[in-house]
Amino acid sequence: MKRSQVFFRGCLLGGAIGDALGWPVEFMKLNEIHRRYGSEGIQDLHISTSGKAEITDDTQMTLFTAEGMLRAETRGVLKGICHPPSVVFHAYQRWLLTQDYTRVEKYEWVYDGWLLEEKELFASRAPGNTCLSALRSRKQGSIEEPINNSKGCGGVMRVAPAGLFYQKERAFKMGAEFAALTHGHPSGYLSAGALAYLIACIIEGQDIEKAVENTIFELEHYENHHECSELLKKALELSKSNITDIDAISQLGEGWVGEEALAISVYCALKYQENFKKALFVAVNHSGDSDSTGAITGNILGAFLGIEKIPEEWIELVELKDVLIQIADDLLIEYNERNVNWDRYPGY
Repeated sequence: MKRSQVFFRGCLLGGAIGDALGWPVEFMKLNEIHRRYGSEGIQDLHISTSGKAEITDDTQMTLFTAEGMLRAETRGVLKGICHPPSVVFHAYQRWLLTQDYTRVEKYEWVYDGWLLEEKELFASRAPGNTCLSALRSRKQGSIEEPINNSKGCGGVMRVAPAGLFYQKERAFKMGAEFAALTHGHPSGYLSAGALAYLIACIIEGQDIEKAVENTIFELEHYENHHECSELLKKALELSKSNITDIDAISQLGEGWVGEEALAISVYCALKYQENFKKALFVAVNHSGDSDSTGAITGNILGAFLGIEKIPEEWIELVELKDVLIQIADDLLIEYNERNVNWDRYPGY
């Protein structure tokens, strides 16, 4: 059983570091990356004028997912009943506020909480159009009543906390439900459920390959799984092959959609599971959604290796380090002790 501070912190900080590493090259083709950074591609965090490596909407939304989950747990414990996706939806409305969108009277009562006091979160770093449009509609999507037909990776890139907090038997459903709030295509929310389940398996002590195999098995219980499950099988197969990383990733896609982002990240985590830096280098140096594949790879390997195997200099440089640590610790404390705090995480 690996439910400890080392792995919770590793998962969230690892994801943020992968996000920050990939952010400068997110919209660049591989040849452009090579022209700018050399034949090996980007190999270190880019430090902004603030002295930090900037995170993007991937990490921002991951933080608000975790906050929503913690507030849902507070409500469930103290009120006896709760629908976690609704509380997470309210958390996403708070994130939307940070993206320079005005308050809406209908949701005035949800615009609170300590994350909104973190000024660094009020930065727009190429947020996904699907997330923005879905949340601006104020309609709450679900698996049963999809809000659109999007399978963009904006659903999967934010659900790692579900894998940390819930037992694997519940993690898949929660991850999928949280993604379905904004992404209605099965591959948009099933990839998110799969990531949550995968991380839950790792946190429960499975090695990465076994966790991937079990995730595929679990995924196959859901309707419309084939697109996602077949690509994960391909990632597993490619990780054992001798072809180059670039060729392998090109067979998996570019990562702009959920199943591709997950498959690329799984490939990188499997191929370089003992080398956090190498896995992230491969995850971001391609012609695709580099920050999201970097973030998801960092989530997976951070949960597997723990914070102690992540380069300390990267931890110190990543933006919102202390916030990420606080959220990781709160997830662990509330999981272990059910020590809910309405003042810190009000249940709405």
